[in-house]
Amino acid sequence: MAATISPARAAAFAVLLRVFEEEAYADRALRSASAGLDERDRSLARQLAYGTVQRARTLDHAIELVGRRPVGRLDPPVRAALRLGAFQLVFLDGVPRYAAVNESVELVRQARRERAVPFTNAVLRRLAVEGRACVEALPEATWEEAALAHSYPDWIAETWWRDLGADGARALMEAQNRAPATVVRLVRGEIDGEPDPDVPGAWHVRAVDEQAVADGRIWPQSVGSQLAGHAVGAAAGERVLDLCAAPGGKATMLAGDVVAVELNDARARELEENVRRLGASHVRVVRADGRDLPADLAGFDRALVDAPCSGLGVLAARPDLRWRSQPLPELQLELLLAAAARVRPGGSVTYSVCTVNRDEAEAVADAAVSAGGLRVDEALGEAWPAFRHPTRPEFLQTLPHVHGTSGFFVARLRLPGAEPA
Repeated sequence: MAATISPARAAAFAVLLRVFEEEAYADRALRSASAGLDERDRSLARQLAYGTVQRARTLDHAIELVGRRPVGRLDPPVRAALRLGAFQLVFLDGVPRYAAVNESVELVRQARRERAVPFTNAVLRRLAVEGRACVEALPEATWEEAALAHSYPDWIAETWWRDLGADGARALMEAQNRAPATVVRLVRGEIDGEPDPDVPGAWHVRAVDEQAVADGRIWPQSVGSQLAGHAVGAAAGERVLDLCAAPGGKATMLAGDVVAVELNDARARELEENVRRLGASHVRVVRADGRDLPADLAGFDRALVDAPCSGLGVLAARPDLRWRSQPLPELQLELLLAAAARVRPGGSVTYSVCTVNRDEAEAVADAAVSAGGLRVDEALGEAWPAFRHPTRPEFLQTLPHVHGTSGFFVARLRLPGAEPA
Protein backbone atom coordinates (compact mmCIF):
# COMPACT_ATOMS: atom_id res chain seq x y z
CA MET A 1 0.00 0.00 0.00
CA ALA A 2 1.37 3.40 -0.96
CA ALA A 3 2.38 5.70 1.88
CA THR A 4 0.49 8.93 2.44
CA ILE A 5 2.69 11.98 2.06
CA SER A 6 2.16 14.62 4.72
CA PRO A 7 1.42 18.17 3.50
CA ALA A 8 4.60 19.46 5.17
CA ARG A 9 6.87 16.93 3.44
CA ALA A 10 5.17 17.52 0.10
CA ALA A 11 5.71 21.27 0.48
CA ALA A 12 9.35 20.83 1.52
CA PHE A 13 9.97 18.54 -1.46
CA ALA A 14 8.54 21.18 -3.81
CA VAL A 15 10.82 23.81 -2.26
CA LEU A 16 13.91 21.65 -2.76
CA LEU A 17 13.12 21.12 -6.42
CA ARG A 18 12.62 24.83 -7.01
CA VAL A 19 15.73 25.91 -5.09
CA PHE A 20 18.17 23.41 -6.56
CA GLU A 21 16.72 22.91 -10.03
CA GLU A 22 15.26 26.34 -10.79
CA GLU A 23 17.51 28.54 -8.62
CA ALA A 24 14.50 29.92 -6.76
CA TYR A 25 14.88 31.71 -3.44
CA ALA A 26 13.96 29.41 -0.57
CA ASP A 27 11.68 31.87 1.22
CA ARG A 28 9.67 32.62 -1.91
CA ALA A 29 9.45 28.96 -2.87
CA LEU A 30 8.26 28.10 0.62
CA ARG A 31 5.65 30.85 0.59
CA SER A 32 4.17 29.36 -2.58
CA ALA A 33 4.49 25.71 -1.60
CA SER A 34 3.02 26.16 1.89
CA ALA A 35 0.03 28.30 0.88
CA GLY A 36 -3.06 26.80 2.45
CA LEU A 37 -1.22 24.80 5.11
CA ASP A 38 -2.11 25.29 8.76
CA GLU A 39 0.44 26.85 11.10
CA ARG A 40 1.81 23.51 12.33
CA ASP A 41 2.36 22.07 8.86
CA ARG A 42 3.80 25.34 7.59
CA SER A 43 6.29 25.41 10.47
CA LEU A 44 7.34 21.81 9.80
CA ALA A 45 7.65 22.46 6.06
CA ARG A 46 9.93 25.38 6.80
CA GLN A 47 12.08 23.31 9.16
CA LEU A 48 12.40 20.48 6.65
CA ALA A 49 13.02 22.64 3.59
CA TYR A 50 15.41 25.13 5.17
CA GLY A 51 17.33 22.47 7.08
CA THR A 52 17.75 20.30 3.99
CA VAL A 53 18.93 23.24 1.88
CA GLN A 54 21.43 24.26 4.54
CA ARG A 55 22.80 20.77 5.08
CA ALA A 56 22.85 19.73 1.41
CA ARG A 57 26.61 19.27 1.15
CA THR A 58 26.85 17.05 4.23
CA LEU A 59 23.75 15.12 3.20
CA ASP A 60 25.13 14.50 -0.27
CA HIS A 61 28.31 13.10 1.27
CA ALA A 62 26.32 10.65 3.41
CA ILE A 63 24.08 9.64 0.49
CA GLU A 64 27.06 8.99 -1.77
CA LEU A 65 28.84 7.05 0.94
CA VAL A 66 26.05 4.50 1.32
CA GLY A 67 24.56 4.73 -2.19
CA ARG A 68 27.87 4.67 -4.06
CA ARG A 69 26.50 6.95 -6.78
CA PRO A 70 27.29 10.62 -7.39
CA VAL A 71 24.31 12.65 -6.19
CA GLY A 72 24.73 15.02 -9.12
CA ARG A 73 23.88 12.22 -11.57
CA LEU A 74 20.56 11.34 -9.94
CA ASP A 75 17.26 12.55 -11.39
CA PRO A 76 16.21 15.77 -9.60
CA PRO A 77 13.13 14.25 -7.87
CA VAL A 78 15.23 11.35 -6.60
CA ARG A 79 17.96 13.67 -5.39
CA ALA A 80 15.44 15.92 -3.62
CA ALA A 81 13.64 13.00 -1.95
CA LEU A 82 16.92 11.46 -0.76
CA ARG A 83 18.12 14.76 0.66
CA LEU A 84 14.82 15.36 2.42
CA GLY A 85 14.71 11.88 3.93
CA ALA A 86 18.37 11.97 4.90
CA PHE A 87 17.97 15.30 6.68
CA GLN A 88 15.22 13.90 8.87
CA LEU A 89 17.16 10.74 9.66
CA VAL A 90 20.49 12.42 10.35
CA PHE A 91 19.69 15.80 11.87
CA LEU A 92 16.18 15.72 13.37
CA ASP A 93 15.09 14.14 16.63
CA GLY A 94 11.58 12.87 17.18
CA VAL A 95 10.83 12.01 13.55
CA PRO A 96 9.72 8.38 13.13
CA ARG A 97 12.16 6.56 10.86
CA TYR A 98 9.40 4.83 8.94
CA ALA A 99 7.78 8.17 8.11
CA ALA A 100 11.02 9.70 6.87
CA VAL A 101 11.84 6.64 4.74
CA ASN A 102 8.42 5.68 3.46
CA GLU A 103 7.22 9.15 2.56
CA SER A 104 10.48 9.95 0.76
CA VAL A 105 10.15 6.73 -1.24
CA GLU A 106 6.58 7.64 -2.07
CA LEU A 107 7.71 11.06 -3.31
CA VAL A 108 9.95 9.27 -5.80
CA ARG A 109 7.13 6.98 -6.85
CA GLN A 110 4.70 9.86 -7.35
CA ALA A 111 7.33 11.65 -9.42
CA ARG A 112 7.12 8.65 -11.80
CA ARG A 113 10.64 7.47 -11.08
CA GLU A 114 9.56 3.90 -10.30
CA ARG A 115 12.92 2.43 -11.30
CA ALA A 116 14.62 4.55 -8.59
CA VAL A 117 12.28 3.41 -5.81
CA PRO A 118 14.37 0.38 -4.68
CA PHE A 119 17.55 2.47 -4.68
CA THR A 120 15.92 5.28 -2.66
CA ASN A 121 14.48 2.80 -0.18
CA ALA A 122 17.80 0.98 0.29
CA VAL A 123 19.83 4.19 0.76
CA LEU A 124 17.43 5.67 3.29
CA ARG A 125 17.15 2.45 5.26
CA ARG A 126 20.93 2.33 5.59
CA LEU A 127 21.04 5.99 6.56
CA ALA A 128 18.40 5.31 9.22
CA VAL A 129 20.92 2.98 10.86
CA GLU A 130 24.29 4.48 9.96
CA GLY A 131 23.68 8.06 8.85
CA ARG A 132 23.89 9.97 12.10
CA ALA A 133 27.05 8.23 13.28
CA CYS A 134 28.62 8.74 9.86
CA VAL A 135 28.02 12.49 9.94
CA GLU A 136 28.96 12.93 13.59
CA ALA A 137 32.30 11.21 12.89
CA LEU A 138 33.29 13.72 10.21
CA PRO A 139 36.48 15.54 11.21
CA GLU A 140 36.65 19.35 11.42
CA ALA A 141 40.28 20.08 12.23
CA THR A 142 40.86 22.07 9.04
CA TRP A 143 38.66 24.50 7.13
CA GLU A 144 38.32 21.96 4.34
CA GLU A 145 37.03 19.32 6.77
CA ALA A 146 34.79 21.78 8.61
CA ALA A 147 33.21 22.93 5.34
CA LEU A 148 32.04 19.38 4.66
CA ALA A 149 31.05 18.60 8.25
CA HIS A 150 28.94 21.76 8.61
CA SER A 151 27.82 22.05 4.97
CA TYR A 152 29.38 25.25 3.65
CA PRO A 153 31.20 26.09 0.42
CA ASP A 154 34.96 25.89 0.84
CA TRP A 155 35.51 29.62 0.32
CA ILE A 156 33.21 30.57 3.21
CA ALA A 157 34.91 28.18 5.60
CA GLU A 158 38.33 29.43 4.52
CA THR A 159 37.25 33.07 4.98
CA TRP A 160 35.97 32.50 8.51
CA TRP A 161 39.03 30.43 9.43
CA ARG A 162 41.18 33.39 8.35
CA ASP A 163 39.09 36.05 10.09
CA LEU A 164 37.96 34.29 13.29
CA GLY A 165 40.42 31.46 13.82
CA ALA A 166 39.50 27.78 13.90
CA ASP A 167 37.36 27.87 17.06
CA GLY A 168 35.46 30.99 16.06
CA ALA A 169 34.87 29.68 12.56
CA ARG A 170 33.49 26.37 13.79
CA ALA A 171 31.25 28.15 16.30
CA LEU A 172 29.93 30.47 13.59
CA MET A 173 29.24 27.53 11.26
CA GLU A 174 27.26 25.78 13.97
CA ALA A 175 25.31 28.94 14.85
CA GLN A 176 24.29 29.59 11.26
CA ASN A 177 22.91 26.09 10.92
CA ARG A 178 20.44 26.81 13.73
CA ALA A 179 17.19 28.72 13.42
CA PRO A 180 17.76 32.43 14.09
CA ALA A 181 16.11 34.35 16.91
CA THR A 182 12.74 35.88 16.09
CA VAL A 183 13.07 39.61 16.62
CA VAL A 184 10.93 42.56 15.57
CA ARG A 185 11.18 46.33 15.81
CA LEU A 186 8.33 47.90 17.72
CA VAL A 187 7.00 50.80 15.65
CA ARG A 188 4.02 51.76 17.79
CA GLY A 189 1.70 50.31 20.38
CA GLU A 190 2.48 47.39 22.65
CA ILE A 191 3.88 43.93 22.06
CA ASP A 192 4.00 40.53 23.72
CA GLY A 193 7.68 39.67 24.05
CA GLU A 194 10.95 40.55 25.74
CA PRO A 195 12.86 43.76 25.01
CA ASP A 196 16.44 43.33 23.91
CA PRO A 197 18.81 44.43 26.70
CA ASP A 198 21.20 46.28 24.37
CA VAL A 199 19.29 47.66 21.38
CA PRO A 200 16.30 49.96 22.02
CA GLY A 201 13.13 49.07 20.15
CA ALA A 202 14.18 45.46 19.45
CA TRP A 203 11.86 42.81 20.88
CA HIS A 204 12.34 39.05 21.04
CA VAL A 205 9.07 37.29 20.28
CA ARG A 206 7.83 33.72 19.96
CA ALA A 207 6.48 34.31 16.48
CA VAL A 208 5.93 37.25 14.15
CA ASP A 209 2.39 38.62 14.37
CA GLU A 210 1.58 38.99 10.67
CA GLN A 211 -1.45 41.17 11.38
CA ALA A 212 0.72 43.56 13.39
CA VAL A 213 3.13 43.68 10.44
CA ALA A 214 0.27 44.41 8.04
CA ASP A 215 -0.94 47.16 10.37
CA GLY A 216 2.53 48.72 10.54
CA ARG A 217 2.87 48.21 14.29
CA ILE A 218 5.96 46.03 14.10
CA TRP A 219 8.66 45.20 11.56
CA PRO A 220 10.61 41.90 11.45
CA GLN A 221 14.23 43.01 11.88
CA SER A 222 17.17 41.39 13.63
CA VAL A 223 19.04 43.02 16.48
CA GLY A 224 22.09 43.41 14.21
CA SER A 225 20.06 45.17 11.54
CA GLN A 226 18.47 47.53 14.05
CA LEU A 227 21.90 48.27 15.50
CA ALA A 228 23.05 49.44 12.05
CA GLY A 229 20.12 51.84 11.89
CA HIS A 230 20.85 53.25 15.33
CA ALA A 231 24.53 53.66 14.44
CA VAL A 232 23.65 56.35 11.88
CA GLY A 233 22.81 58.68 14.78
CA ALA A 234 20.27 60.63 12.72
CA ALA A 235 18.41 63.41 14.55
CA ALA A 236 15.30 65.46 13.91
CA GLY A 237 15.92 68.36 11.56
CA GLU A 238 18.77 66.64 9.71
CA ARG A 239 18.81 65.59 6.07
CA VAL A 240 19.62 61.90 5.79
CA LEU A 241 20.42 59.77 2.73
CA ASP A 242 19.81 56.02 2.69
CA LEU A 243 21.59 54.88 -0.45
CA CYS A 244 20.47 51.21 -0.62
CA ALA A 245 17.17 51.47 1.16
CA ALA A 246 14.89 48.54 0.20
CA PRO A 247 13.00 46.94 1.83
CA GLY A 248 12.99 49.89 4.23
CA GLY A 249 13.64 48.52 7.70
CA LYS A 250 16.49 50.90 8.42
CA ALA A 251 15.21 53.86 6.36
CA THR A 252 11.98 53.96 8.35
CA MET A 253 13.76 53.96 11.70
CA LEU A 254 15.96 56.97 10.84
CA ALA A 255 15.03 60.39 12.20
CA GLY A 256 15.14 63.57 10.13
CA ASP A 257 14.14 64.11 6.53
CA VAL A 258 15.14 60.88 4.82
CA VAL A 259 15.72 60.25 1.13
CA ALA A 260 15.57 56.50 0.50
CA VAL A 261 17.19 55.40 -2.77
CA GLU A 262 16.52 52.15 -4.59
CA LEU A 263 17.53 51.18 -8.12
CA ASN A 264 15.34 48.14 -8.79
CA ASP A 265 11.76 49.03 -9.75
CA ALA A 266 10.11 46.12 -7.96
CA ARG A 267 12.10 46.70 -4.80
CA ALA A 268 11.38 50.44 -4.98
CA ARG A 269 7.65 49.70 -5.11
CA GLU A 270 8.05 47.39 -2.12
CA LEU A 271 9.97 50.14 -0.33
CA GLU A 272 7.22 52.68 -1.02
CA GLU A 273 4.58 50.30 0.29
CA ASN A 274 6.55 49.61 3.47
CA VAL A 275 7.10 53.31 4.06
CA ARG A 276 3.34 53.85 3.84
CA ARG A 277 2.56 50.86 6.03
CA LEU A 278 4.94 51.98 8.76
CA GLY A 279 3.67 55.56 8.68
CA ALA A 280 7.12 56.96 7.85
CA SER A 281 5.90 60.16 6.21
CA HIS A 282 9.35 61.71 6.64
CA VAL A 283 10.84 59.22 4.15
CA ARG A 284 10.85 60.03 0.43
CA VAL A 285 11.64 57.23 -2.02
CA VAL A 286 13.80 58.01 -5.05
CA ARG A 287 14.38 55.47 -7.81
CA ALA A 288 17.99 55.87 -8.89
CA ASP A 289 21.42 54.26 -9.03
CA GLY A 290 23.22 55.17 -5.83
CA ARG A 291 26.39 55.73 -7.85
CA ASP A 292 24.68 58.24 -10.17
CA LEU A 293 22.21 60.28 -8.15
CA PRO A 294 20.33 63.35 -9.39
CA ALA A 295 22.35 66.53 -8.85
CA ASP A 296 19.91 67.97 -6.30
CA LEU A 297 20.55 65.10 -3.89
CA ALA A 298 23.50 66.66 -2.09
CA GLY A 299 24.46 68.39 1.12
CA PHE A 300 23.13 65.69 3.45
CA ASP A 301 24.06 65.73 7.12
CA ARG A 302 24.31 61.95 7.28
CA ALA A 303 24.19 58.98 4.95
CA LEU A 304 23.68 55.27 5.38
CA VAL A 305 25.15 52.77 2.94
CA ASP A 306 23.69 49.38 3.81
CA ALA A 307 25.43 47.86 0.83
CA PRO A 308 24.74 44.67 -1.13
CA CYS A 309 27.10 41.97 0.12
CA SER A 310 27.78 38.26 0.40
CA GLY A 311 25.28 37.98 3.24
CA LEU A 312 27.50 35.71 5.33
CA GLY A 313 25.92 37.09 8.49
CA VAL A 314 22.36 36.07 7.58
CA LEU A 315 22.84 32.50 6.36
CA ALA A 316 20.69 31.14 9.19
CA ALA A 317 17.67 33.06 7.90
CA ARG A 318 18.45 32.57 4.20
CA PRO A 319 19.45 28.91 3.82
CA ASP A 320 20.04 28.97 0.06
CA LEU A 321 22.29 32.02 0.17
CA ARG A 322 25.41 30.06 1.09
CA TRP A 323 25.21 28.27 -2.26
CA ARG A 324 24.92 31.47 -4.33
CA SER A 325 26.79 34.03 -2.24
CA GLN A 326 29.67 36.13 -3.54
CA PRO A 327 31.66 39.06 -2.10
CA LEU A 328 31.12 42.52 -3.64
CA PRO A 329 33.93 44.76 -2.34
CA GLU A 330 34.34 46.82 -5.52
CA LEU A 331 30.65 47.74 -5.66
CA GLN A 332 30.61 48.44 -1.92
CA LEU A 333 33.50 50.90 -2.17
CA GLU A 334 31.88 52.64 -5.14
CA LEU A 335 28.64 53.11 -3.19
CA LEU A 336 30.42 54.27 -0.05
CA LEU A 337 32.42 56.91 -1.92
CA ALA A 338 29.33 57.98 -3.86
CA ALA A 339 27.46 58.55 -0.61
CA ALA A 340 30.36 60.50 0.88
CA ALA A 341 30.29 62.82 -2.14
CA ARG A 342 26.69 63.73 -1.27
CA VAL A 343 27.34 64.56 2.39
CA ARG A 344 28.23 68.03 3.61
CA PRO A 345 31.59 68.82 5.26
CA GLY A 346 31.66 67.47 8.78
CA GLY A 347 28.82 65.05 8.07
CA SER A 348 28.97 61.30 8.50
CA VAL A 349 28.57 58.19 6.39
CA THR A 350 27.61 54.94 8.09
CA TYR A 351 28.61 51.81 6.22
CA SER A 352 26.97 48.49 7.08
CA VAL A 353 26.97 45.03 5.54
CA CYS A 354 25.22 41.89 6.79
CA THR A 355 28.32 39.76 6.51
CA VAL A 356 31.27 38.35 8.42
CA ASN A 357 34.09 38.86 5.94
CA ARG A 358 36.84 41.43 6.39
CA ASP A 359 37.21 41.82 2.61
CA GLU A 360 33.76 43.43 2.53
CA ALA A 361 33.92 45.01 5.98
CA GLU A 362 36.96 46.70 7.50
CA ALA A 363 38.89 46.47 4.22
CA VAL A 364 36.22 48.52 2.43
CA ALA A 365 36.04 51.06 5.23
CA ASP A 366 39.83 51.38 5.22
CA ALA A 367 39.86 51.82 1.45
CA ALA A 368 37.26 54.59 1.71
CA VAL A 369 39.39 56.37 4.30
CA SER A 370 42.43 56.15 2.02
CA ALA A 371 40.61 57.16 -1.17
CA GLY A 372 38.02 59.62 0.05
CA GLY A 373 39.70 61.77 2.69
CA LEU A 374 37.42 60.37 5.39
CA ARG A 375 38.26 59.49 8.96
CA VAL A 376 36.86 56.80 11.22
CA ASP A 377 34.47 58.02 13.92
CA GLU A 378 35.76 56.11 16.93
CA ALA A 379 32.83 57.27 19.04
CA LEU A 380 30.75 54.54 17.44
CA GLY A 381 32.57 51.76 19.24
CA GLU A 382 32.44 53.71 22.48
CA ALA A 383 28.68 54.15 22.16
CA TRP A 384 28.00 50.45 21.59
CA PRO A 385 30.66 48.58 23.63
CA ALA A 386 28.76 45.27 23.62
CA PHE A 387 29.18 45.06 19.86
CA ARG A 388 32.73 46.31 19.36
CA HIS A 389 34.65 44.59 16.61
CA PRO A 390 36.94 41.98 18.22
CA THR A 391 40.12 43.36 16.61
CA ARG A 392 39.07 46.84 15.43
CA PRO A 393 37.18 48.42 18.35
CA GLU A 394 36.41 51.58 16.35
CA PHE A 395 33.99 49.43 14.33
CA LEU A 396 31.03 47.24 15.28
CA GLN A 397 30.63 43.57 14.41
CA THR A 398 27.76 41.41 15.57
CA LEU A 399 28.44 37.69 15.46
CA PRO A 400 25.72 35.03 15.49
CA HIS A 401 27.67 32.72 17.80
CA VAL A 402 28.51 35.53 20.22
CA HIS A 403 25.53 37.90 20.17
CA GLY A 404 22.75 35.57 19.10
CA THR A 405 21.78 37.76 16.15
CA SER A 406 22.64 38.16 12.50
CA GLY A 407 26.20 39.14 11.61
CA PHE A 408 26.53 42.85 10.79
CA PHE A 409 29.61 44.99 10.31
CA VAL A 410 29.13 48.73 10.93
CA ALA A 411 31.56 51.62 10.48
CA ARG A 412 30.87 55.34 10.78
CA LEU A 413 33.12 57.65 8.79
CA ARG A 414 33.32 61.43 8.92
CA LEU A 415 34.06 64.01 6.28
CA PRO A 416 36.50 66.84 7.06
CA GLY A 417 34.88 69.98 8.44
CA ALA A 418 32.64 71.08 11.28
CA GLU A 419 30.62 68.19 12.71
CA PRO A 420 26.85 68.35 13.30
CA ALA A 421 25.91 69.70 16.70
